[in-house]
Amino acid sequence: MILDLPSSSAADVAKNLVRLRNQVGAMAMGRVLTLLVVVDEELAEEAVDVASEATRQHPARILVVVSANARGRGRLDAQIRVGGDAGASEIVVLRLYGDLTRHGSSVVTPLLLPDSPVVAWWPGDAPADVAGDPLGQMAHRRITDAAAAGSATGTQLRRRTKHYRPGDTDLTWTRITRWRALLAASLESEPFEPVQRAVVAGEPDCPSCDLLAGWLASSLRCSVERVRTPVGSGVQSVRLERTAGPVDLVRLDDSGDTATLSMVGSQPRLVALHTPSVPGALTAELRRLDADEVYARSLCDGLPRVRRGGTRSAAARAGDSPAGPARVDRSGSARLGSRSLQKADEPADGADSAAVEEAVQEGLAETEETGSG
Repeated sequence: MILDLPSSSAADVAKNLVRLRNQVGAMAMGRVLTLLVVVDEELAEEAVDVASEATRQHPARILVVVSANARGRGRLDAQIRVGGDAGASEIVVLRLYGDLTRHGSSVVTPLLLPDSPVVAWWPGDAPADVAGDPLGQMAHRRITDAAAAGSATGTQLRRRTKHYRPGDTDLTWTRITRWRALLAASLESEPFEPVQRAVVAGEPDCPSCDLLAGWLASSLRCSVERVRTPVGSGVQSVRLERTAGPVDLVRLDDSGDTATLSMVGSQPRLVALHTPSVPGALTAELRRLDADEVYARSLCDGLPRVRRGGTRSAAARAGDSPAGPARVDRSGSARLGSRSLQKADEPADGADSAAVEEAVQEGLAETEETGSG
């Protein structure tokens, strides 16, 4: 159900929300938060769709504050969407005109859910100081997206660094969750050596690449270099240098969701490298309402310590960065399957566990010799 309320007021919108709730009945008060979406007219409908999908796991009252034409007489055109047109949430689109575009906080205050957390999201350009913005001051969490902003991503991250407050986060940080998990897991196996140096390769204006390098610098306390790859390539590779040998995580050229992970003591293998969509990233951020301290350290402490280098190809020629994904032998695992072990001499009836273990080890050794030959 969609109800249009042209030339309305916040009190009129609140009154109609109560009336619609009584009519629909089960569209009840099971809302866990209020999501403020601050957007311009161009991105409004796309932002509504993303917010509706993201809040399927977190039913919310979605207040979309659209700054329309700032000229002319102040006016509020509202639209309420409930039921099948709003998914698991209730959506209120507030289009502000004239002087009212500078008083969005006064418009949304009567519509906030009582005793519920407030999350603010800027899908496009965001204020330099989101925590100091009138709408941001209402929110427990403030979500920006440096990759979707109109200005340069480097400028966006510098603003976030300068004005960071607990509760701030960015969807570019959420998109590298899988990268961080794989790199952290790679250091939990032998050899247990400190990382001496790290090299992150990605396109020049990739904020996720910058934050990944900042995370490594703040977490590992080592030298981190950021090298360039062609525009549009995103994050391409990470090398962690240790005394025993490097750890290389490299995205495949022909797939955005697969990479190779290679390190000392194990064969290179394929790993899943899923990058969440905008609704998926927003859903992940709505799961927590506390401050993200790791993001804060990566942004404010690690990012300023990252050194800018040359191109990835030059770094690869110098041996500082992988030139490409490692070659993965997909047939090696088949040789170690149960079918190969069945060829080993079976232990005699009544043999103890030591004899069984010896027979298994002999079968494995023979299989490895066959594979190396």
